Amino acid sequence: METCEFRSDRVVIFEFNGKKYKTASTHQKEWGTGLIAEIPLTGNERILDLGCGDGVLTQRLAELVPKGSVLGIDASAGMIDAAKELEQGNLAFRRLDINEMVFENEFDLVFSNAALHWILDHERLLGKVYRALKPGGMARFNFAGDGNCVHFFAVVREVMGEPLFREHYKLFSWPWYMPAVDEYKALVNRYDFREALIWEENADRYFSDREGMIRWIDQPSIVPFLQYLPDDKKAAFRFAVVKGMIEQTLQADGTCFETFRRINLLAWK
Repeated sequence: METCEFRSDRVVIFEFNGKKYKTASTHQKEWGTGLIAEIPLTGNERILDLGCGDGVLTQRLAELVPKGSVLGIDASAGMIDAAKELEQGNLAFRRLDINEMVFENEFDLVFSNAALHWILDHERLLGKVYRALKPGGMARFNFAGDGNCVHFFAVVREVMGEPLFREHYKLFSWPWYMPAVDEYKALVNRYDFREALIWEENADRYFSDREGMIRWIDQPSIVPFLQYLPDDKKAAFRFAVVKGMIEQTLQADGTCFETFRRINLLAWK
């Protein structure tokens, strides 16, 4: 069976279902909760959450800065629709592509959890983050790195190469940037952060059952691939990916294993 070759230089906006994401993002929420717990907040900070998704973690940040404010941005209308249900007081959400954001010396903290691998040009991103921070401000985020989701990527590449689907992916752009830690260190060092720490994290996970893994496949993992298919082929593509993933990841105890590798950044302007 052939695999599919594709481009990696185009920016494409993907549409997600924010309500379904709430039930499929347990591990992302776990990572984000841990991330927030590490951040020393005094309660009056102005915070920007990049790729806020359904807004649950953004809401948690707002609770920790009662005299401050938090803005969550995301390019997906479905995510922002779900997040806006949480808006109140010092918490606001805006549909905005991170690639297009323009902020100057506005935030004490730029935060992001499990989102920035969707941004292909991190050289541009880091410049925008640096400019968005006030002097002395902090950037703290994690995103997927090299070695992430090896089973899913192998399965989806194989399915994309099947004769039924191959023609639809001739102009497909791989939607993620997942660098090795040394590559990312070199990129961050191009900017004048007063101090920057970059490290990798092994967050490999056993989904409790196949249903949990399938929910994660549906929202958000398979979304970029389904958008390239006509409606009459989407179900067949999904079936093939789910079947392949169960075959590759199902363990004897009923759990499903996938690799999750994270790049972490902690930097001060």
